[in-house]
Amino acid sequence: MTKVAAFEERDPSLPAFWDERFTRQFTPWDRGGVPQALREFVTACKQPLTCLIPGCGAAHELTFLSEAGWNAVAIDFSPAAVALARSLAGPWSERIVEADFFSYAGPQPLEMIYERAFLCALPRSMWAQVGARWAQLLAPGALLVGYFHFDDNPKGPPFGIARAELDALLLPHFECLVDEQVVDSIAVFAGKERWMMWRRRLPAEKTI
Repeated sequence: MTKVAAFEERDPSLPAFWDERFTRQFTPWDRGGVPQALREFVTACKQPLTCLIPGCGAAHELTFLSEAGWNAVAIDFSPAAVALARSLAGPWSERIVEADFFSYAGPQPLEMIYERAFLCALPRSMWAQVGARWAQLLAPGALLVGYFHFDDNPKGPPFGIARAELDALLLPHFECLVDEQVVDSIAVFAGKERWMMWRRRLPAEKTI
């Protein structure tokens, strides 16, 4: 039987929780590359976008987006995660910033936020804050794009969400444009995630 790693920090809302796991190379959520749906989305995009990647971890997607000509910035509040990401990003390392998502304000308006295992990394008690911050950072018409983890397991991270909960979180400010099955999930997310695209509502639009 495989022995489960023992960690000192048990609160995923704190940087120390993630520092310990990155330092000990315990990162089962890291696929080590760029997922297919994001590659296809970037290829289909008519023009590069200004994009934020919160809770970036190793930030494989930052390098991919930057090489595609996107104005992308990746942030994480874990110093160990930022150090790893910068070591992997080569010429794009300056685009990786140690920052708290709830207080970070970039120099340019965002056209997109990329969601990848950020919401599900935080305790459920913080989700309302995340949803509100997404809406605050994205202007009408801007996009929230990425992967959303659906599961009813009370333990985490990852903390799964129910579709009704996600709708309640996002529909007051966003419209769902795309909701698709994921074909290349890694083990921790297999059968439990969807590729989704949400558009920040225009002022004249009514919520559902």
